Amino acid sequence: MSLLDRIRPFLQRDIARRPPFCVGEHRVGWVDPALAERLRGFPETFVVSGDAVRLSPRLADFDARTRAVDSVLRRLRGDGLFPAWRDEAYAVGTDFHAPPLLQIERAAVPSFGTRAYGIHLNGYVGRGDAMRLWVGRRSRHKHAWPGKLDHLVAGGQPIGLSLTDNLLKEAAEEASLPADLARQAHPVGAITYLTTNEEGLRNDVVFAYDLELPADFQPVNQDGEVEEFFLWPIERVVEVLAKTDDFKFNVALVNIDFLLRHGFIGPEDPDYLDIIAGLRSHPDFMPVSGDSP
Repeated sequence: MSLLDRIRPFLQRDIARRPPFCVGEHRVGWVDPALAERLRGFPETFVVSGDAVRLSPRLADFDARTRAVDSVLRRLRGDGLFPAWRDEAYAVGTDFHAPPLLQIERAAVPSFGTRAYGIHLNGYVGRGDAMRLWVGRRSRHKHAWPGKLDHLVAGGQPIGLSLTDNLLKEAAEEASLPADLARQAHPVGAITYLTTNEEGLRNDVVFAYDLELPADFQPVNQDGEVEEFFLWPIERVVEVLAKTDDFKFNVALVNIDFLLRHGFIGPEDPDYLDIIAGLRSHPDFMPVSGDSP
């Protein structure tokens, strides 16, 4: 196995059989085929045809769309769908900075294939060959990816909260990072992917942050979502990434990006270009090629 093995699943996606999810003229996701059939039973909210699932045109604004879709989702939840319901709303729209068209329950996002956003914080100590990276282990009681290795701090991006405020909130809850220290984290880019897994269609953008921490910092979890923390030398991070799938799937991607940016993976690596391409594999974010290099 190799680091590229962590990338390969994101180069494979199955959206051909998923009807697009459209709000007006905007395609905002791809619906699970089984869910699309269930949505036929709610014609006042969803118009299901052979080529797409559309919101009814009578739902003309954010509030109307949100209320109608939420009512359907709660009905389906009562039938056993969306078992990971969290009462956490995610925005549905065309762009992170565009006004959202509606909001939906987080647990339903992979079933509709709408774009989700998150923040991941690489907390590290030292520099160069002496650098070490904080690694967390997710609680084995979590519904999603229990027991997997994770970042020091990571979380989904709910509607109505800025990226900075979400970072500060998650830093306090997951690692007891003081706000003045967490504010020193700096954004270093984003990882994008469109892939299918056990949750459904993950159509995600992960905003990555780096934070150099004092050598004597000790994270303490407050929300019960992290079971334990480790401070690993980079060599061990690379080994676990390359030889196992112990890291949560998107955490592995952000870690590999960290290794690239800090020079631990260089252009001499035969998989270098494939790894870089895989970290930006979402078709909506691929650069447009031209005649010039």
